[in-house]
Amino acid sequence: MHWIAPSEKDPANSTLEKRLWEAADQFRANSGLKAQEYSGPILGLIFLRFAELRFAARRAVLEHAAASSRRGSLVDHPDAYQAEGVLYLPPMARYDALLNLPEVVDIGDKVNVAMRDIERHNGQLGGVLPKSYHLFSSTLLKSLLKKISEIPASVDYDAFGRIYEYFLGEFARTEGQKGGEFYTPSSIVRLLTEIIEPYRGRILDPACGSGGMFVSSARFVTEHQRNPNADLSIHGVEKTDETGRLCRLNLAVHGLEGDIRHGGNVNSYSQTN
Repeated sequence: MHWIAPSEKDPANSTLEKRLWEAADQFRANSGLKAQEYSGPILGLIFLRFAELRFAARRAVLEHAAASSRRGSLVDHPDAYQAEGVLYLPPMARYDALLNLPEVVDIGDKVNVAMRDIERHNGQLGGVLPKSYHLFSSTLLKSLLKKISEIPASVDYDAFGRIYEYFLGEFARTEGQKGGEFYTPSSIVRLLTEIIEPYRGRILDPACGSGGMFVSSARFVTEHQRNPNADLSIHGVEKTDETGRLCRLNLAVHGLEGDIRHGGNVNSYSQTN
């Protein structure tokens, strides 16, 4: 059975999104941290769950090829994954390995180490993944890891991306006015996309936030039966490091790549050469 992600909201996915958000909200309540302190780590675990599902699917293909071939196995070779656009995950950085850690160990430290290992093996993620899991108790992290593990293996780029976007929206809502710095409501982004009609070429967002315009443009291209990675060249500027990292993670969740740069205190809209 081949599952195809719908272009509109799927009720089943909406239910999953709400269940995951309820778990995240409990995580917030029990951690006593502000949204900007716990949002990154939660999105990082959602990202890792997605990466694990993609990695496991690719690993199964490589294992099958190795079993039917006399040549050496590429199952544990990073290049065999990255050549197909899949992140390579070292053994102790895989979601299931972290999920099965006992609460008696420092799970926060183990997750931090896992994120560093993933960055080391996947250069495009250098300095992007959150590494503040030591702020949370092992009990809290264990509970959140279990809840996020409920995301089914059948979820693909589009549906998984919608879960990620849903969380970005909820975090922005809890931040109030400040949330608008990294998230623009999807209805507005969608309207802009329909007006611009980015069938192909370069896309520059000089205040890209978490990358919603890029994701919407890629979805527009996909809906017109084209390949966004082949037809779009993504470029963005973001003044805040943390938000720039969210953008790069958001792109990765959707299987996209782009050149996202830090603008510092420069006003991208008024700056001239």
